[in-house]
Amino acid sequence: MARKKKRKVSSFSLKVLKTGFLFLIVLICVYLLVNYVFRRTVVHNVSMQDTLYDGDNIIMDELSYNISDPKRFDVICFKSYKEKELLIKRVIGLPGETIQIKDGVIFINDKEIKDRSGLSEIEEAGLAKEPVTLSNDEYFVIGDNRKESIDSRSNEVGNVRRKDILGKASFIFWPFNRVGIIK
Repeated sequence: MARKKKRKVSSFSLKVLKTGFLFLIVLICVYLLVNYVFRRTVVHNVSMQDTLYDGDNIIMDELSYNISDPKRFDVICFKSYKEKELLIKRVIGLPGETIQIKDGVIFINDKEIKDRSGLSEIEEAGLAKEPVTLSNDEYFVIGDNRKESIDSRSNEVGNVRRKDILGKASFIFWPFNRVGIIK
């Protein structure tokens, strides 16, 4: 009776297999992170200056808003069906609130909100000249560069529906002199 010979896997082959498997796991993790958690996007206008500048490359966190809802003053990325492009603005009004801008001051539910200092003045109230009441799935957004921003104050953008919010603008990674967390 012939004996079957046991094949010995060389230690080199075993290392190659382990390394290949580890590399495959890393590739799958990177793919999942890039496609389902974080997305790179580029700022294409000046509406968020001095927070974000034209040409800034940012990371958009797509996972946060699957767990929780946007909060006041978050910088969000959303798809505008009227503008047909990705827009980046700051959340001012939350679902169910009434927003009005009087003499350059933002009021929410008839109370003045303490806005970030250093932002450009609101010269044009637009649609918010009269009270704007948000439905239970709408947000009111404004760009930090209030003089140059097309946002919820205009018919071109209007109130942002929750389903149109893609993620939170969270990190600037290019240019290198501006690398940091978006506040």
